[in-house]
Parts: sequence; C-alpha cells; structure tokens
Amino acid sequence: MVEYTRIQRVLWIILALNILVALAKGIFGLIAGSMSMVADAIHSSFDSASNIIGIAATHIADRPPDSDHQYGHAKVESLATLIVGGMLLLTAYWVISEGVVRLTAGGAPTITAITVGVMVATLIINISVAWYERRMGEELKSSFLIADSEHTRSDVYVSLSVLAGFAAVKAGYPAADPLIALVIGVLIGRMGMSIIRQAGMVLTDAATVNCEDIVRKSVSLIPGVRGYHRFRCRGGPGELFADIHVTVDPEMSVLHSHEIARAVEDVLKERVPGMKEVIVHIEPGTEGEYETKG
Repeated sequence: MVEYTRIQRVLWIILALNILVALAKGIFGLIAGSMSMVADAIHSSFDSASNIIGIAATHIADRPPDSDHQYGHAKVESLATLIVGGMLLLTAYWVISEGVVRLTAGGAPTITAITVGVMVATLIINISVAWYERRMGEELKSSFLIADSEHTRSDVYVSLSVLAGFAAVKAGYPAADPLIALVIGVLIGRMGMSIIRQAGMVLTDAATVNCEDIVRKSVSLIPGVRGYHRFRCRGGPGELFADIHVTVDPEMSVLHSHEIARAVEDVLKERVPGMKEVIVHIEPGTEGEYETKG
C-alpha cells in the first residue's frame, strides 16, 4: 500500500529546497547574463511546480474508493506525472528557442566567483535531493517520487553542463553558453518524453511490474491447485491489481474451492510487493496437470 501522507511530507521538504535552488540560479543568472544559467533556473522552477502538482495529486490519490472510483484514486498520481512530463516539453521548447536567439544575437555572460559558487552550491543540493527522493520513492512505492527524482537528477547533469560552459566562456568561447542552453533544452525534452511514457504505461494498464516468477512459485505450493493460466496484472508499483484463473479438481466442493481461491489471493498479496487486490477464477482441471500459461 502506498503511504501518501509520507509521500506528501517528502514533497514538501523537496519543494522548499527546489524553490531555494531555482531562485538562486535565476537571480544570479540574470545578473550575469548567462542564458544557460537562466535555462537551468527555469528547469529547477519546474521541479517546484511538479512538487506542488505531486502534493495535490497524492492528496486526491489517498482518498478511499467511492461509487465513481471503485478501484480507488491511485491513478491520479500517474495523471500528475503525465502533466509534469507535458510541462517539461513546453519548457524544452522555450529553452531551445531562447538559445537559438542568443546564439544568433551574440554576447557573452559575465562569469564571476559568485555565479560559479551559486552553481556549485545548488549542484550539491540537487545531488542530495535526487538521492533522497529516489530512496524514499522506492521505499514508499511511489511512481511520482521515482519519476520526479529522475527529473531532479537531470538537474545535476544540467548544472554540470552550465559549469562546463562557464569554463568555455572563460577560455574565450562565448558561443558555448547558448550552445549548452540548447543541449539543456534537448535534455529537458528527453526527460519529458520519458516521464510521459512511464505515466502512460500505468494509465493504459500496461504490465509495469514483472511478477510472473513469484506467482508461479507461490501458487504451485498451495494444496489443491492443479495449475493456473491467464494471469494479468496492471497498475504501478505499490498499487497493483491482478486476476488469475486457477484450476482445481472438478469434483471439489464449492466451499473447498472458495478456500483455495482465498489462499491464492492471500499468498499473492503477501509475496508480490504492492499487490492490492487479486480476483481468482476457479476452473475445473485434469488430474496431474499444471498449467502456467499467461
């Protein structure tokens, strides 16, 4: 089960840090006239926006099932992830457009010890945030935290690129700043596409978790089960729904068959991480068979 209250707590902490990072990069980037630094600031500001979306989405996702959402509201988290991906694509377009304008217009940023210091300090913060968010995302089985940690990790690479651009400008290559801004735009676009793809997998009920081996080993150990087939699983890590067809002795009583169905449901919930609900279909099987067909 996904612990949405703890996820929100993590997002509030990261939101505060991302706002600090975005403001520092934006203010000093404008002062220095560095296109790549301002682009990096815009990128960081979208980290903050995604955190806000995540907080709102997890608040809704934490609601219990109701008459209109009988499977719960967990997919709202994936919908929020999809929105963040779209915002990143828009950001990528803006950064690339501005980079092209700066490249054709010319001009070089003013590189000072303060601008370099700001970039190094925010780089350290981003590394810490990405590590913390990834660790908590895996611990809490949150697809949003994991996707957002990848977004934050891209900030690390972007910041390193900006610092490399500063070094190139100091070496006498002013065009390096807008060129690196273009590279940053492409990186942001790729990250947006990746996040959209991951969210789309969950929203279209794709198989996002491979648990067939656990199912085969677990179901085969239950007394009375002759085989299984048509195992299907959907949802994201921490919110999985599955159904499975289990074969038993055709002469078995309804009560015994029901007990086996409950045993299959219980063992899969216990052994498959994030399994929330399992629907078990009982079918007659032949003696000595053991099917494991998908």
